[in-house]
Amino acid sequence: MYHHSGSVAQQTAGSPTGLLDPRGPATEAILFQRCTWCGTAMYHRVLCPVCRGSDLRTERSEGVGTVRHSTVVHRNTPAARNVSLIEMAEGFVVRGRVMGPPIGIHSGDRVRLSTAQDPVRGEPVFQLIDEPYRAWT
Repeated sequence: MYHHSGSVAQQTAGSPTGLLDPRGPATEAILFQRCTWCGTAMYHRVLCPVCRGSDLRTERSEGVGTVRHSTVVHRNTPAARNVSLIEMAEGFVVRGRVMGPPIGIHSGDRVRLSTAQDPVRGEPVFQLIDEPYRAWT
């Protein structure tokens, strides 16, 4: 039977079930799934959102992404904090926090993973890669 997802060595590169293992390696990395049928990258899913396939393999992200949306939250926290949607280079989107002043985080800023899991909120923490030039702000 023909399977278009690649060689056997490539298929076994990730977790065979595609589910993220919470007891996985204690390294600072984001793990995501990729559908072996259509190649869609996703974060914490059971089925592929494109083809509804359940044949997912786990991969490790490089940790580089772009801020797609950022908002400042003032509730349930002693100080204002940001909540951002980060589009990772591999093609999936993850919610996390970007270090720095909340008002200084903008769409289009490039970020790199700093900590895979915030000890309080349990979401990834990112840092700005370079300070963008903003002439009008």
